[in-house]
Amino acid sequence: MLGIDKILILDDELIIRRTLQEYCHRKRIKVKTVATIAEAMNALEGDHGFDLMILDVNLPDGDGSEILEAVEGAPDTPMSIMITGQGTIESAVRCMQLGAFDYILKPFSTDQVDMILQRAAKYDRLVKVNRELSHDQSESEHPLIGESESMLKLKDLIGCVARTDATVMINGETGTGKELIAQSIHQNSHRRDKPFIKVNCAAVSESLIESEFFGHEKGAFTGATQSRIGRFELADGGTLLLDEISEISLPLQAKLLRVLQEKELERVGGNKTIKVDVRIIATTNRDLPKSIDAGEFRQDLYYRLNVFPLISPSLSERKSDIPLLARHFLTQFSRKHGRNLKDFTKQAYTLLERHSWPGNVRELQNAIERAVILTPGGEQVSASALPLDIQVLGEEEIASLGLSPVPFNLPAESVASRSQGGNGVSGVIEEGMSSDDWTLESMERRLVLQSLKQTDGNRTKAAEMMGISIRTLFNKLNQYKKKGFSDFDEYLNS
Repeated sequence: MLGIDKILILDDELIIRRTLQEYCHRKRIKVKTVATIAEAMNALEGDHGFDLMILDVNLPDGDGSEILEAVEGAPDTPMSIMITGQGTIESAVRCMQLGAFDYILKPFSTDQVDMILQRAAKYDRLVKVNRELSHDQSESEHPLIGESESMLKLKDLIGCVARTDATVMINGETGTGKELIAQSIHQNSHRRDKPFIKVNCAAVSESLIESEFFGHEKGAFTGATQSRIGRFELADGGTLLLDEISEISLPLQAKLLRVLQEKELERVGGNKTIKVDVRIIATTNRDLPKSIDAGEFRQDLYYRLNVFPLISPSLSERKSDIPLLARHFLTQFSRKHGRNLKDFTKQAYTLLERHSWPGNVRELQNAIERAVILTPGGEQVSASALPLDIQVLGEEEIASLGLSPVPFNLPAESVASRSQGGNGVSGVIEEGMSSDDWTLESMERRLVLQSLKQTDGNRTKAAEMMGISIRTLFNKLNQYKKKGFSDFDEYLNS
């Protein structure tokens, strides 16, 4: 029975113990039977990993409620079901006030036991799902925002596949919102009231990813001090998102393929087969056919996952959505940081729309939050509050915006101070520069090089100076190396 693997039965009547024991064996549930409270306490102190206790109320050496009082407040306390006679219902109610899940009246049938245990298993799984969701839940997620042609097509495809149980593969660059697409599919499916469980395959170590997927039994490996159900079991009846599926090893890919084909699994260190009903959504930022050719990804697993492929468009492919997204993030972060910001200036909008956004929506989100923090007063975010790499413009773009020909949309006196040893970047604009040097790409390259020179090659400090992430800086250095700009070699290899 899903979520209930081992039961402790306490009853002084031999026939009841045997009846319940036979029932558990038919259900392939491990069971230990005892006749007294003392025996039950010894079993619990032995830490045998019980998921459920079935306790008689009236016993030769006391009341079954003593067990509940003894384990109350202890971590990972087993669920409990009380057995009582007609004349002791008040006692059973008191037991439920102490934390018992339910009670059974004598005489009872195994059908009654089966019904109560099924409800207990569902409740236990919901508690564990809620615990996992509470642990994993970050800031509130954002809806799929966009009215561009590519986003409208994507939303239509989501509407078509959401109503089915088809496995979905979402491919797209990092930061394009693949997880939001998966959430939208789940929320529009018939599984919407069931769990939506996520596992980031790239964030879990190779030694633990199998346990994360399938769970483990107590003692399965060093540190496994108690049994734990995996994400597949948590997602039973709902949807499981395998984020960045391309990051798992080939041996685990084979095990995952079996679960997808057979819809059953075994926990690490266990031998019990557990059936699961899970809809799979996978995401990747890699070209999986190339990974298959390189021997890094199983072809049969790829075809099992790629039943209904979706492409998450990059932000550069849907620039008309940038104002919508920017306003959405502005509202969100203004509320978060206690600002009264309503909009962006025209210049700020232009800069946002002209930026290439290599980090996609996630980069835009971070840029807007930074701009909100740097705008403590007023109702509009100005261009100067945006990160420096967004502010770098070519000569024609500067003129078209009516700005002064200084870098980053800063006042001339600020540029002068930076040139004389301030904290910013100097030397980006030099005398005698030709018109070719004023291109966006050239100015950006000069900015990166001068930042690295001024920080003595410290890439972390250079990235902070420019208001970009270290990952974005690495990407730009790699781009420059591929294009043959040897000035950057020492900073890439240092």
